Amino acid sequence: MKPFAQSSRRNERLMALTLLMVVLFSPPLLTAVDRLPGWASLTLYLFIAWAGVIGLTAWLMEGSKGH
Repeated sequence: MKPFAQSSRRNERLMALTLLMVVLFSPPLLTAVDRLPGWASLTLYLFIAWAGVIGLTAWLMEGSKGH
């Protein structure tokens, strides 16, 4: 059985990750990135941001298994 503090800490990190996702994929930020010079700035931003979110999610979920 997990102690309450570890589960609560993981939940806090998952909430922070959710808030980060909301900010990263918010329309004002996407519009600003789309206006950057370069032909694929928005596409590159989306792939990098999405890969970062997937990596952070995997890290958070794998890190909680060992405890």
